[in-house]
Amino acid sequence: MSGRIDARLKELTIVLPEPARAQGSYVPWIRAGSLLFISGQITLGVKGIEYVGALGREFNVDEGRAAARLAALNVMAQAKSALDGDLDRVKQVVKVTGFVNAMAGFTQHPEVINGASDLFTEVFGERGRHARAAVGCSSLPRNVAVEIEATFEIA
Repeated sequence: MSGRIDARLKELTIVLPEPARAQGSYVPWIRAGSLLFISGQITLGVKGIEYVGALGREFNVDEGRAAARLAALNVMAQAKSALDGDLDRVKQVVKVTGFVNAMAGFTQHPEVINGASDLFTEVFGERGRHARAAVGCSSLPRNVAVEIEATFEIA
């Protein structure tokens, strides 16, 4: 299916990955009324899991921002799957929560999660602006640097 958002992705030379299957006792997404909740997505790339390690040790803020962007691409892939391939159905990115695998003393979680937030705005325009939390953690699944979850309002 090709729409306005697909055209925007093509213009930005962004190719969404295949949506990952759940790795536990949960579903990758669920709809509740006009809301679409996407489970936390990690830094799964074409080479498998990327950005393994912690901010402030293995990665700097710029690398963390790239990791957040990759995790957000996986969020968008899940949303596209949930919406039968039609991202034009996204009325608003409502809330994004970013989890940062960080060393003690690392304080630049918001700057890292900007990688996800900037992607949503770049792709969806004003509809991509959202409420957000950026949370530091001592570890994340598979020791990835970043995990992103999101809530969308959908048509």
